[in-house]
Amino acid sequence: MVKTSATAMIRRPTPVVFSFVVDDFVHNYPRWSPEVKSLKPLSEGPLVKGWRGRQMRVDQGRRTTTDFEVVALEPHEHIGFQGVKDPYYIDFWFTAEGDGITRLTFRFELGQLGLAFRPFEKLITHAVQTGVDRVARNLKQLVESETPDPARAPSGEQ
Repeated sequence: MVKTSATAMIRRPTPVVFSFVVDDFVHNYPRWSPEVKSLKPLSEGPLVKGWRGRQMRVDQGRRTTTDFEVVALEPHEHIGFQGVKDPYYIDFWFTAEGDGITRLTFRFELGQLGLAFRPFEKLITHAVQTGVDRVARNLKQLVESETPDPARAPSGEQ
């Protein structure tokens, strides 16, 4: 099993970061994870437990299409996705750190590797960790550049 995680400190309140990830998921996911070449909702409406999507990714030249499902959702705190047939689990944790800063923790777990891939587990772990780090960096950059900074909001009219 391959387990990786990355953390980003994002200078925005937790509800803003959560909304960027969860409420605008279909639009933003391919932006923070550029390996996603297409994303198709298989469920109607907003993300809720049981919501499903299909993604086509190109990772290190390898094209894969997988279906995934929202398996955990706690507003402003956590969302978890799991592969429907493929053995992976992804989740995001949103923790308020005070002063309008959110600690975003992104975790990725890849289930049991097939026998043929076990000799390459360290290489696979390194590649996955690189991707997880990139997602956390991309999310920080996108959220901070595209959402208003409440610390710089006008204090009111006089």
